[in-house]
Amino acid sequence: MNAPAATHPVLDDLLIDTEADNRPPPHPTPAASRGRQLLLGLSVVLIAFNLRPVFSSLSVTLPEIMATSGLTPTAASFLTTLPVLCLGLFAPLAPWLGRRFGTERTLLGCMLLIVVGTLARGSGSLALLFVASAIAGIGIAVNNVLLPALFKRDFAHRAALMMGLYTMAVCGGAASAAGLTVPLEHALGGGWPRALALWAVPAALVTLLWAPLALPLKPRASESGVTVRGLWRDRLAWQVTLFMGLQSALAYIVMGWLAPILRERGLDAATAGYVVSVSVMTQVVTCLVVPSIAARCRNQVGIAVAVAVLTVAAMLACLFAPLAGVWVWAVLLGIAQGGSFALALTLIVLRSPDSHVAAQLSGMAQGVGYLVAAFGPLLVGLLRGWTGSFASSAVLFVLIGAALVASGLGAGRTQYVRAVATAKGA
Repeated sequence: MNAPAATHPVLDDLLIDTEADNRPPPHPTPAASRGRQLLLGLSVVLIAFNLRPVFSSLSVTLPEIMATSGLTPTAASFLTTLPVLCLGLFAPLAPWLGRRFGTERTLLGCMLLIVVGTLARGSGSLALLFVASAIAGIGIAVNNVLLPALFKRDFAHRAALMMGLYTMAVCGGAASAAGLTVPLEHALGGGWPRALALWAVPAALVTLLWAPLALPLKPRASESGVTVRGLWRDRLAWQVTLFMGLQSALAYIVMGWLAPILRERGLDAATAGYVVSVSVMTQVVTCLVVPSIAARCRNQVGIAVAVAVLTVAAMLACLFAPLAGVWVWAVLLGIAQGGSFALALTLIVLRSPDSHVAAQLSGMAQGVGYLVAAFGPLLVGLLRGWTGSFASSAVLFVLIGAALVASGLGAGRTQYVRAVATAKGA
């Protein structure tokens, strides 16, 4: 699912700010009433809730979509990959959009994209289903990057708390869509189009709540005074990026294909959705705990290897082990994947000498990383179409896991990336 991890207080000073390299340290917003601050915090957490239903609602309805629309396994693999691809392609635009239109207004515009894209998926048209998924994916990509920056700016003294709430909200959104989409489809009728479109309702409500807060705020003055050199040539930076991308590949394989895998093995649609939901919600625990543990360790190599191995083992168990133990495998998978994503974000901070480098490394890791991640669900779908079974995906799981271990061995070392932040013109 890949929700942002909560940070430990010792990391708060280095919390990644996507705008840090483009302007001086941000000043808090003007003093506001406690009620308005609570409303602001509630709104951004609710925005976070709407960043993953697009993925998990599609996963649990994919077999019906294929059966009723004639969607081929190859086309299904591209459909599950498309929103993930958008995360990589459009995340780098987020800082520029935030500076150009203001963070709050950009978040509002992207929530509108999520509402429109999610609602349009209910048309029943396959062509529009692809287009709508891309539209929603663009909105999610930008909001993924801007929300943590807003937390640091407006909740500087509660950054760890807000990131923790953010993590839980993203997990809650993904788990809700995985667990409730099929039951809602059965209860309300209308088939998979209505089931997918229903997730536009919470997104629309949050958009209406956010609009009065965002529209009056103008973009803030921005001064670009710092540039970072040498990052893209640094080996350690690429190891951190690959760790982010490869663990995301496994996460989006689970998000996009675990329910169809379990249904092919004999679980009914609702139960398969509940299994995915339990796995996603379990991620909250390790998302909250792992950053604190990682920050206290001499290095993070052991944690990186452990979460990679456990992730692959749990995925193989879901693929081949008796279904009687599927709830155990789901919980172990959630523990491992929550830990791997939390560690990926923590490594960005720990491997950066200052916030300017951290901001650039974050953009590199998320932009390139999500492009790498897009190949995970794509290849699973292609293998299913070529072989007629998900069993062939086991080799893919192992190969990605081996590469994840290799990148973790490098990224987990106690070093800084060899990149330097300097004043422009220096």
